[in-house]
Amino acid sequence: MNSAVPASAIPKLALAPGTRNLPLMPDALTLLEALPLAIIALDAGNRVSSVNAAAEALLGLSRAQLISKPLNDHIAGDSPIFTLIEAARAGASAVGEADMSLSGPRLTIEHAAVDVAMLSQPVGHVALLLQDRGLEWRLAQQAVSRDAARSAKAIAAMLAHEVKNPLSGIRGAAQLLESKISPSDRQLTQLICEETDRIVGMVNGLEVFTDSRPAPMQPVNIHEVLEHVRRLAQAGFGRSVAFREEYDPSLPPVLGNRDQLIQVFLNLFKNAAEAVPETGGVIVLNTRYRPGLSVSEPGTASRRRLGLVITVQDNGSGVPDALKAQLFEPFVSGKAGGKGLGLALVAKIVTDHGGLIDCDSQPGRTTFSVILPIADGRGDA
Repeated sequence: MNSAVPASAIPKLALAPGTRNLPLMPDALTLLEALPLAIIALDAGNRVSSVNAAAEALLGLSRAQLISKPLNDHIAGDSPIFTLIEAARAGASAVGEADMSLSGPRLTIEHAAVDVAMLSQPVGHVALLLQDRGLEWRLAQQAVSRDAARSAKAIAAMLAHEVKNPLSGIRGAAQLLESKISPSDRQLTQLICEETDRIVGMVNGLEVFTDSRPAPMQPVNIHEVLEHVRRLAQAGFGRSVAFREEYDPSLPPVLGNRDQLIQVFLNLFKNAAEAVPETGGVIVLNTRYRPGLSVSEPGTASRRRLGLVITVQDNGSGVPDALKAQLFEPFVSGKAGGKGLGLALVAKIVTDHGGLIDCDSQPGRTTFSVILPIADGRGDA
């Protein structure tokens, strides 16, 4: 913002005891304005007394709309940030928390770092430092997804080599026995054949993880992919589900493989459709651009811009807490009879695309977020 800041709103530096507090010089104020970290000063009644530009962007309001307003107009009153503020006042020292969820009318941050420090004067005034840690959390999730994909690849390669050949011999032996035993005993040989076929089918399903060949990538209209998958869903497993679309039509193409992206969202749509209640089930599809998000290209000095976020949200019962940490690992499933390969495959494909995937789940709302590189996103961001 370029609006002038009154002198009374200029924050003061807290100097060593016995040292006179001096107002920030314009150069120092310029530094605060340039910081990407949100800084909010509060008076003794938790009303906003000063903010920097990053805080305006974080809260989605201008200075004029923030100054003199209670903080709980912008951050939910039951947020643990208020406990942290009171702890700072009670101890007259700085306190902080590395991972806190913040929400408000224009604010939703699942992973925020919050620091609260007492200002030397006026009495009871504090300064908040807020940082969205979502990117670091997603990068950590990406590492988990890569480990899951590598684990599945190793398991599939081992099974293909060590299991499929013996199973073929077992099935052949059962078929030979079938001609030499009584009709009543043939049910047993048929059972052997059926079970060996079932195991081979499971191994074949895993073999997709062993394919390390890069898929051909090109610009893909993500809305065309989502609409294609939605039509498939509504013609089959999602015919009783209400789909709501919240698309940003101005988004650029993603850099990806259309067939693989269809596979990703077909899995996510199917999981969502199976999770929602039989009546009143809703799946919300959202696309948006997130600026400034980039990751390093492995083995190079360049960076790849991600920025395109696709979310699939359902109003189902949520992911069980016991499964959340291993959700993208193979053979992890909360569904009766589930093989636990769908989300592991999704994680592999998204990772192969150089993207990120994460899940936020609570009863009544589960959101899978896929972040993909835009088609012109190679090179420095």
